[in-house]
Amino acid sequence: MTTDNIEDITQTTLRHYERTAEQFFAGTIDHDVSQNIAALLDAIEAPAPFRLLDLGCGPGRDLKTFRQMGHEPIGIDGSAKFVEMACAYSGCEVWQQDFVQLDLPAEYFDGIYANASLFHVPSAALPQVLRNLHGALKTGGVLFSSNPRGDNSEGWNGPRYGSYYDYETWERYLTAAGFVAVQHYYRPSGLPREQQPWLASVWRSVRERTEV
Repeated sequence: MTTDNIEDITQTTLRHYERTAEQFFAGTIDHDVSQNIAALLDAIEAPAPFRLLDLGCGPGRDLKTFRQMGHEPIGIDGSAKFVEMACAYSGCEVWQQDFVQLDLPAEYFDGIYANASLFHVPSAALPQVLRNLHGALKTGGVLFSSNPRGDNSEGWNGPRYGSYYDYETWERYLTAAGFVAVQHYYRPSGLPREQQPWLASVWRSVRERTEV
């Protein structure tokens, strides 16, 4: 897959969200993701309040929650419409950036929250995206991700591109980028596995010690 292919995939997916932003907000505003938010926050070992990045923040639902909890969240999204909506709804700072062209401050965040967002990254671009996220976390910082689980296939689902991993493959990508596993679980909770389409996982950023 070439750089041009990745850019085309990214822009086509973002155009879908630009066209459907209002419907997306209405359809997701009441979703209960408290389990995911708690999984991120409980794994962070730094003193609160936490400096958080909501990666793919959409219209700002979870940004607002983090802010109401007393933390210091910043949102990021590739859709200009979502950035506008998230700023207005959450009152937080929101950056417009494509995931495949991230420009993040080094070792800045205590936690990164990627709820239903990283699965849009083509597999060819994923290693660099994960390295960029690792670099933006403080040592010991935490990355949370929730993606539709699958059989390691990727492709178009209507106007949106998605990559659908099982846990073992997802773990290989994350460990290669410098993370260690904290925990993983499937959602919605309390249902048989075949009725749990979401794979949620928590990862800690580690760095090799430099010998002196």
